[in-house]
Amino acid sequence: MEIALKWASVAGVSMLELWAAIPLGFALGLSAVVTCVLSAVGSILSAGIVIYLGGSLRAWLIKRMVKKSSKQSRMSRIWDKYGVIGLGFLSPLLTGAPLGAAIGVSLGAKPGKLMFWMTIGIVVWSIILTAAVAVGILSFVP
Repeated sequence: MEIALKWASVAGVSMLELWAAIPLGFALGLSAVVTCVLSAVGSILSAGIVIYLGGSLRAWLIKRMVKKSSKQSRMSRIWDKYGVIGLGFLSPLLTGAPLGAAIGVSLGAKPGKLMFWMTIGIVVWSIILTAAVAVGILSFVP
């Protein structure tokens, strides 16, 4: 039961913020692979919820999570320059998956295409961030 709680904690935190879930997984003593997979799954799930559920959830997330207009304008610039591919790939790192998905849908991205590129971005950043934390931890172990 204890391991299930650890897994649920990492996946749950990653639904809100990928950056926080990866260190949490290591702090809970989970392996790098399990931490990476759970972090990716949680973020993908949150992006899917935002992309495929109604506009009221997206509007609530945008209103609740956008504190600075710079994040919104940064995503708009990425959208203008790189389209759905750039937004899907960079938003998990810059704004988090739920907010990036909400921004993408609000900018007119097609749900299927946005979900595909968000998934790619989440998986890539999960691997990179997990590897970075693992290397950082290993550098302190004698």
